[in-house]
Amino acid sequence: MTLRLEEIELIKQLKHRYMRMLDSGDNDGLTACFVPEATIRYEGGSYLYEAGSRDEIIGMLSQMQNNQFVGMHLALMPEITVHDADNAEGRWTMIDWAVNMATNRMTHGSALYQDRYVRRDGEWRILHSGYVRLFERVEMLKEPIELSSHAFARFGAPMLGGVLPR
Repeated sequence: MTLRLEEIELIKQLKHRYMRMLDSGDNDGLTACFVPEATIRYEGGSYLYEAGSRDEIIGMLSQMQNNQFVGMHLALMPEITVHDADNAEGRWTMIDWAVNMATNRMTHGSALYQDRYVRRDGEWRILHSGYVRLFERVEMLKEPIELSSHAFARFGAPMLGGVLPR
């Protein structure tokens, strides 16, 4: 088996870019990470998010980009298999931390990602992304969280209809 190190590195960069776009609220950058027919399935202890197209994925994920949400997602320990010139898959461990400030609900945990990637127009993109939680800790905070900096408070949309994931 030949390791395709350049392809593996490009896929690592794609996954890290996805996490950065998610946490920074860059929907254009997030959109560029996926092919139009992309799917997701994110299964936590207290939620299940599924989407069947890039537009649906971005619509769902963008709900977190509001002034009542703060979060951080880290993708670690990649295991990437390049099957051929245009198809690959990857497994990752994720660590995340998020707070819904409207409800004072904090979620922290870890999950195992299983992703599929395709190369389109010379660029690697996500075809499918899914995870299952290894553990999830949900805590109702007694006091509102105090932040000295909050990016979504500066540029995120107001929370719509009181609905916020997690």
